[in-house]
Amino acid sequence: MKSKLVMAAMLAGLMAGTAQAENIGVSMALFDDNFLTVLRNGMIDYSKELKDVNLQIEDAQNDVGKQLNQIQNFVASGVDAIIVNPVDTDATAAMTQAAAAAGIPLVYVNREPANVDQLPDKQAFVASKEIDAGTLETQEACRLLKAAGKTEAKIVVLLGELSNQASRMRTQAIKDVIATPDCRFMSIAEEQVGNWSRTQGADLVTNWLSAGIKFDAVLANNDEMAIGAIQALKAANVPMDQVIVGGIDATQDALAAMAAGDLDVTVFQNAAGQGKGAVDAALKLAKGDSVEKKVYVPFELVTPANLKDFQQKN
Repeated sequence: MKSKLVMAAMLAGLMAGTAQAENIGVSMALFDDNFLTVLRNGMIDYSKELKDVNLQIEDAQNDVGKQLNQIQNFVASGVDAIIVNPVDTDATAAMTQAAAAAGIPLVYVNREPANVDQLPDKQAFVASKEIDAGTLETQEACRLLKAAGKTEAKIVVLLGELSNQASRMRTQAIKDVIATPDCRFMSIAEEQVGNWSRTQGADLVTNWLSAGIKFDAVLANNDEMAIGAIQALKAANVPMDQVIVGGIDATQDALAAMAAGDLDVTVFQNAAGQGKGAVDAALKLAKGDSVEKKVYVPFELVTPANLKDFQQKN
């Protein structure tokens, strides 16, 4: 009898240990993106620090249909939780519904889903407040233009994908800041979609320069487009001290451009922090714990003055 009790206890312990293992399906919008790579690696590195947490990470390749299929496959395989970095923030309702119908927790990361205020139980959103990024970037550009003695300044704006909520919010923040009394001397000369791309950012700025459009600052929705703008300005032999260039994300390439004196401002978006927060939220929801519907990781302004504080972060 005693031996049976011991065996039962051992079996219970073994089952309890097995139950601790968590399998999380992760669908990333795109592997081939500098910032999203840091986000993805942040999740991978953090999961390695945890016991019995397995991540199955898939590349949606910027395809909404493929991403939905990935979510459905995660559901079919019975994962304990799902993390989604949405391709299209306006197309998240079907993903929410698929996970909710199966009772599987789902966490959106980095890109705010359109249905964020209607997320059901066992679903959450982890990111940073996009309005803050555009605000910090534009306020610093405003300060720099004033310091340069500008009483009237033209700016050009490079937008990310319009299907992405981050692009819309960051651009709105630019317009909100230049509408304030302190920065009203700034006005938008041109704004075009550069789809987060360095190449497209360069092409747009090249076209504006070729068309004879004058501007005192380039404000990009992300660092990749800002770097593209720098490349175009240099190719046109425009002195970099004559144009303020701003980006968002504080990627390693952007910080290198700032160290070289080309990029004037960026905004640190804590990719690793968002990744850790998403995994933590997914694990808590999988265990039946409650989490905040919206978990925000603060943005931080990066300038040449505090550059060294951020060079090892992203």
